[in-house]
Amino acid sequence: MKALILAAGFGTRLLPHTARLPKPLFPLAGRPLIDHLIEQLKKSGVNEIMINTHHLHEMVEAHVARSSFSVPVHTRFEPVILETGGAVKNLADFWDNEPFLVINCDIITDIDLKEVYEFHRTHTHLATLVMHDHERFNTVFVDDRGFIRGFSGHPSGDRVTMDLSLRRMAFTGIHVMEPAVLDFIPEKTSVGIVEIYERMIQEGRPPMAFPITGRYWIDIGSKESYRQAVFDRMAKPAFERQLGGKAGLEITVEPLKGDGSDRVWRRLKSGNRSLILVDHGIRNREGTVEADAFIAIGTHLRKKGVPVPEIVAHDAFSGLVFLEDLGDTHLETHIRQLKNQEDAASALRRVIDIIIHMNQRGGEGFRDNFTWQTSCYDKALILEKECRYFVEAFLNGYLGLHIPFSHFADEFDLLAEKALQKGIVGFMHRDMQSRNIMVTEGRFYLIDFQGGRRGPLQYDIASLINDPYMNLPFPIRRSLSEYAALQTLKKTGVPVDHFMEGYSYLSLTRSLQILGAFGFLSKVKGKSWFESHIPAALSSLRKILAAMEEPRFPKLIMSLGKTT
Repeated sequence: MKALILAAGFGTRLLPHTARLPKPLFPLAGRPLIDHLIEQLKKSGVNEIMINTHHLHEMVEAHVARSSFSVPVHTRFEPVILETGGAVKNLADFWDNEPFLVINCDIITDIDLKEVYEFHRTHTHLATLVMHDHERFNTVFVDDRGFIRGFSGHPSGDRVTMDLSLRRMAFTGIHVMEPAVLDFIPEKTSVGIVEIYERMIQEGRPPMAFPITGRYWIDIGSKESYRQAVFDRMAKPAFERQLGGKAGLEITVEPLKGDGSDRVWRRLKSGNRSLILVDHGIRNREGTVEADAFIAIGTHLRKKGVPVPEIVAHDAFSGLVFLEDLGDTHLETHIRQLKNQEDAASALRRVIDIIIHMNQRGGEGFRDNFTWQTSCYDKALILEKECRYFVEAFLNGYLGLHIPFSHFADEFDLLAEKALQKGIVGFMHRDMQSRNIMVTEGRFYLIDFQGGRRGPLQYDIASLINDPYMNLPFPIRRSLSEYAALQTLKKTGVPVDHFMEGYSYLSLTRSLQILGAFGFLSKVKGKSWFESHIPAALSSLRKILAAMEEPRFPKLIMSLGKTT
């Protein structure tokens, strides 16, 4: 049996993603769609396969050329897309005297193709179309003898629309054809297969329907259906990996409240087990993207003994990552539930120990290509992503002060230099706040590490201690910073005064970043719950500035005097 995989289309519904990668090469659980289909055809008894190509054909052809399939796989380029009928006719020299199978490249199904082929061999009609009931796509009319009598939107469909004895069904994109079908297709013409079947119906040679039920089928031609197909393929194996055995129960999906990013979070449940699914969206550009960084950094940190959730399964192109479920208790909630300040300080000291370990061990073997934003925390980042962010998103965007960034140029330049001079460089999380720390069975876990890079330890310590969500009393903040300095001395030999000087300036850069983020998220993104934390963040910034020794930042201090 020979088969044709139809793979020439533009994948318009999947734009802009198909502008860079042809649909047949979209990955599904780590392998291109076309590979899954070739494997399925081979298992069904197909002994030779042809793939028609057009859009980004060089990529499909190169993939086939470098792959080692266990059956011969060929490609045929169409300079002009011929549609299904024209593609079949264009391969007249490829077909032999046996029935052949034609299948769309953008369907994922567990339909038994061997059974379909064997059914076709039981009758004498020229074509068999595999049909199922799918309300959205039920556009084909089938009579009680199994013959296809018409297609909605075509002359045959217009003739039979009012015939209530006909059943409406959906075409799966799977056909088996006799070589004689070629006689109905004109030479060197772009023609749809429905037009050919229309002609066959008119001449009294209607195709047969092969109805199927209880089978998985999905058309991955849209972004939503593609991601659904990836989920369907990966969710059950992810649970089985966690269980160490078969997972037979239904998987339910519960939405979770997200954070400041555009990612979507869900909790998956199967029996008494659960996983977290984070959806980063389909890859939207070349190079490293957020999902890549999340996977690479999370894997690296876990290998280094940093308490982060296990990444159970992932598909970086679709952006889906399946994680260990650490529950719903953030450090912020945990601290508020503790009975006294000493218990809170004790818990925070434990987290500080984890941060120091992460910075030192996580920095070992950390590779710049893990990162998706910048590879390190440097002067350019401080000036653009923290200082300018504060001015444009908070002072101007949120408060409407209209102060040019250039007004602060000398102060921000000095701040950036001072912040870097005494930094203890290792792995930096860069968003080490209490909602990115989970508490599970008395243990602390760090999450949302995808923005990590090489950078100063004191930045993450300052992020935790000055976190506006917890809004710790300043005596506790001083005590915790001193504890961090002493622990760093023990672990690295860096003097306490060296640590504290870097901590002072990095507390300031982090505070600018937080206010910029709160202003942007509440004003531009419409995430109003961040606005309630602006007073605490603003108060913290003022106190950090007031506690600093020379040099002071008079222009920055004056701008804060204009806030209410």
